[in-house]
Amino acid sequence: MLYRLSATATKIMLASLVVGVLLSTVDITAEQVLVDLGITPERVLSLLQRGVTWAVPHLILGSIVIVPVWVIIYLFRPPRG
Repeated sequence: MLYRLSATATKIMLASLVVGVLLSTVDITAEQVLVDLGITPERVLSLLQRGVTWAVPHLILGSIVIVPVWVIIYLFRPPRG
């Protein structure tokens, strides 16, 4: 499963790089696209910061419950093979 996830992430990064290079050859920048959408780069960073500020406490709270349950299930699972 981890292999598939990393392979997919690598493919997405490679495709993004290729598309970025193609767009830059026709003089299209990320800032131009954001301005055309009516969003400033500062606003994007602000939204990302707000998203992380919201998500981290929820991830920690969920992990406090999920991780011990997963460990208990893993320990009591019958051996394979």
